[in-house]
Amino acid sequence: MDKNTLLGLILIFLVVIGFSYLNRPSKEQIEAQQAQQRYLDSMTIVERQSAAQPVLTGESPDNGNLSDSVVSDRLTALYGDFAFAAQGEETFITLENEYLILRLSTKGGRIYSAQLKKYTNYEDNPLILFDKDESYFSATLVTTNNRIINTGDLYFETIEQSPLATTFRLKTGDDAYLDFVYELHPNDYIVDFNIVPHDLNNYISSQTGSLDLVWKQKIRQQEKGRKFEERYAQLFFKYLSDDVENLKETKDDSKAVPNKLKWIGYKDQYFSSALIAKESFGASQLDSKYFKNGEYLKDYSTSTSVDFDIRSNKPVELSYFFGPNDYNLLKSYDKTKFEGQDLQLEKLVYLGWSLFRSINKWIIIPVFDWLIGSIAGVGLAILVLTLIVKTVLFPLVYKSLMSSAKMRVMKPQIEAITAKYPGQENAMKRQQQTMELYRQVGINPMSGCVPMLIQMPILLALFWFFPSAIELRHQSFLWAKDLATYDAIIQWNTHIPFISDFFGNHLSLFCLLMSVVNVIYTKYNMDQANTGQEQMPGMKVMMYIMPIFMLFVLNSYSSGLNYYYFISTLITVLQTIAFRYFLNESALLAKLEANKKNPPKKKSGFMARLEEAQRKQQAMLKEQQKKQGKRR
Repeated sequence: MDKNTLLGLILIFLVVIGFSYLNRPSKEQIEAQQAQQRYLDSMTIVERQSAAQPVLTGESPDNGNLSDSVVSDRLTALYGDFAFAAQGEETFITLENEYLILRLSTKGGRIYSAQLKKYTNYEDNPLILFDKDESYFSATLVTTNNRIINTGDLYFETIEQSPLATTFRLKTGDDAYLDFVYELHPNDYIVDFNIVPHDLNNYISSQTGSLDLVWKQKIRQQEKGRKFEERYAQLFFKYLSDDVENLKETKDDSKAVPNKLKWIGYKDQYFSSALIAKESFGASQLDSKYFKNGEYLKDYSTSTSVDFDIRSNKPVELSYFFGPNDYNLLKSYDKTKFEGQDLQLEKLVYLGWSLFRSINKWIIIPVFDWLIGSIAGVGLAILVLTLIVKTVLFPLVYKSLMSSAKMRVMKPQIEAITAKYPGQENAMKRQQQTMELYRQVGINPMSGCVPMLIQMPILLALFWFFPSAIELRHQSFLWAKDLATYDAIIQWNTHIPFISDFFGNHLSLFCLLMSVVNVIYTKYNMDQANTGQEQMPGMKVMMYIMPIFMLFVLNSYSSGLNYYYFISTLITVLQTIAFRYFLNESALLAKLEANKKNPPKKKSGFMARLEEAQRKQQAMLKEQQKKQGKRR
């Protein structure tokens, strides 16, 4: 082998080694893969043990009843030192405070059902977040002889019990056990949940440094508008030292999270179940399954882990939250129960993107809370909120109306320019003369658009606020029985292609009224805004299509939102009519004509840029005309 061949082989070897080193998985990726594998392993064990259960309880489909000794041997083979807990009778314990009724099962030591006492579902039945097999919780233990034990399959004993607390114990040796300790607090939606080991060194693998957890829950439909409720049902999770994220809401989604998490939340539109770690969760596998129909909206599943030290008998401290997505309530936990932990549970309440969320957080929510506390009735509070918003925004509206009025009174002079420079070939000249006239009289064509753009963040913030405001839920106003959902005046059961998919099988009255007022406002506004300039083809049709489009978009939204838009648009119409009535257009025209004698010496930045763009466009047109003339 010559020197060049040997050198080439060495270089190839170094490249392969370097490539393998640079593309090795990171520590976070390895943890995520391990979490996913633990999840798959635990699910396999659960399915295997569930399939074997008839044999373990002595009911064999092939061999008849087995003797107690055979059953005992098989239990020992599967569960080792935990065999005693593999058989038992499921019993229930109830914990209750002013807000919650929790039913706990000795099978798996888990929370069997959760009911919110102060709320009902859309059928006016007790609001139950989950019940029976709609939820599942299990911790995975690895024994000294490498058996994988899931606590969800074992029977616990009740050691201590009170109306607000109970302790479930999973025994193995004389003085070795694992406790699940639950504690409610007065007037609270938080449930403390501690996993406490006691002298398990001889029973649990010495290599155990973490405890794998599996938590599942199906999300019931609680509101009348299922399609709308689905948009707000999401699996949320918060990074330990970062922001809150969520899985997709409109389809099946999953995510392997290598980073540490602070909490995981199973969210409906107005209610949530959240599992919170005092320290943190390790790498997690999060899954969300979407149901198009049926009694459930979503099926959430989490496989994660927590630090677990069996030598020191240190407890794993967790907490559950079962309660409403009330912004103020969730935010208060950062100053009370979880002070200093930067929990940010209030982000379960979706208030729009960053800018809109800030407007809702610092302006809309405080004002609305004050109104609810001061005014009897949520419907009246929305009316007053609308009046406040329209009053605050009126200076911007006035400026926009004044800009339109200025261009309207100049209509005869604009029409004269159009008549002087007719045809498409004079379009550029016509535009230049129009802009020059505006400059002479002191009109900025953009001055009417800017105020409207400034208003948009507030209008969009309210668009996100109302569907998330639990204060509207089950509150009636006029014909709307529930301001949190649509106010149907017509409903049908037949599926109509396209209509049922996008519009729904109903017609909401507030949404219809809002759309009608929008059409009226559009026509009136277009008549008043006619300045004599040519409009783009189809612009009028487009302006009328928008209100109809909004009817389709908002028909399934909450009647509270449509009520706000209806009142807001109606006030805008009244403001426009009142402005036109009180405006002296002759005096305004005289003032503009006076400006011609002393036109502004300096053009506005916008006018200068517009004229520059026109000059460039005119030069390009002339160049194109020259080229076409040469070709001929």
